[in-house]
Amino acid sequence: MPRSTQPARARLLRAADELFYAHGIAATGVDAVIEKAGVATGSLYKNFGGKADLVAAYLADRDRRFGELWETHIEAARDARAKLLALFDAHADWMRQTGALRGCAHVAAAAQLPADHAGVAAAVAHKQRLIDRLTELVEAVDVPAPRALAQDLALLYDGMLAAQAIGIDPDPLARARRLAEQIVHAADGA
Repeated sequence: MPRSTQPARARLLRAADELFYAHGIAATGVDAVIEKAGVATGSLYKNFGGKADLVAAYLADRDRRFGELWETHIEAARDARAKLLALFDAHADWMRQTGALRGCAHVAAAAQLPADHAGVAAAVAHKQRLIDRLTELVEAVDVPAPRALAQDLALLYDGMLAAQAIGIDPDPLARARRLAEQIVHAADGA
């Protein structure tokens, strides 16, 4: 859909996604988001109330979009172990679709914002959903301490995102997926 025919809210979210992810939340003013979105200033305040609400909505929207993509990969996985590794496959797809190579937007937001900011709550909710969904998937593998394995996989995933953001590894995604396979294999004794 051409940008000019999208509702102002969608254009603002798309612009916020591009600018906040590329330049940082703290470094990006609402005027830049409004200009990139091609909307009137009042549209931002009508749809979000202000920058804090826009930031929280941007993070919630990224969470929703990645979650939908991840679920598609989970559904396509052939068995319970492959469903666990679908997180890494979904991330590979996410990178192809979005060009996201700067790490986790949610962690970046949490690092930039005050602890009581709505964006921090959105970042925490994203990470909690990731661990909760991984726990559900691990329970299908029938291993001892499924929550611990889910947290291990989430930590590995976040480490991969950090390595990706600073470019210290030529292919952190492949390395993380390989390590995840080893962790899952060791946990279920297969």
